[in-house]
Amino acid sequence: MGGKFTHRAVGDAMRNLTARAILSCVLIFVLPASLFAADTTAAMLYTNGTAWINGGSVPRSSAIFSGDLVQTKADSVASIKAPGSSVLVSSDSLVQYQGDSIKLEHGGMSVSTSKNMAARIGALRVVPVSAAWTEFEVRDTDGAVKIIARKGDLTLIDSNGTTTLAQGQETTRDESQEQEKKDRRRGGGAVPAAGGGILDSPYAIAIGAGAVGGLTAWVLLRGDEPLSPKDPAGP
Repeated sequence: MGGKFTHRAVGDAMRNLTARAILSCVLIFVLPASLFAADTTAAMLYTNGTAWINGGSVPRSSAIFSGDLVQTKADSVASIKAPGSSVLVSSDSLVQYQGDSIKLEHGGMSVSTSKNMAARIGALRVVPVSAAWTEFEVRDTDGAVKIIARKGDLTLIDSNGTTTLAQGQETTRDESQEQEKKDRRRGGGAVPAAGGGILDSPYAIAIGAGAVGGLTAWVLLRGDEPLSPKDPAGP
C-alpha cells in the first residue's frame, strides 16, 4: 500500500508541476502586454480608406500613442478605439490623440466614451459631465465650431467660463474670436501654426515590435469591432 501511495503522490506532483509550468509560460506572454497597456495611453487605429499617422501612411490597423497625429483624406474615415472610448474621425480631418482627450485640428469627429474622454478645439474644451456613457459630435469648419450632445450632458470650457450643453442640444462657437481673446491676454500676436516636423516625426518607429504586437492583441480582445476596412488607395 505504501508503494501505491508513493506512486500516486509522485503522479500528482508531476501534474501540478506541469500545470505550473504552463501557467508560468502564459503569464510571461500575457502580463507584459497587459502592464504595457495599463501604463500607457495607447489605443488602436482602424482605417477605412487612406489615412496617415504622423505623416506616414497607415495600414488597415495600427497601435497609436499619445501625441500621434491622425489624418484622413476626403474619401476615408478612421476609428480610434481605447478601453471605454471610441472616436470616429470623419473624412478630410486631422486630429491628435492625447490619451484622455482628442484634439481636433480641423474636420470632424464623433466621440463615444464612458471614461470622460474630452475633446479640444482651439481654446474650447468639451468634457462629459459624468462617467456615464456619453456620445457627442464636434465639427470645425472655417473657424466655426459645432458641438452636438447626442447622449449625456457636456461641459463646455472656454474663455467665457463654463457652460453645460444638455443631451439633445447643440451649439456653435467662433474659434477665431476665442483665439484672439487668448492672444490678447498673452500680449502677443497669433500663435503660429505647427510646422511639418511633427507629421514627419519617427515616433512610432521606436516602438518595439513585440510590445506593439502584445498591445494589439490586448486591445482587440477588449475593444469593440472595428470598422470594416478596405485596402487603402494610394495618395
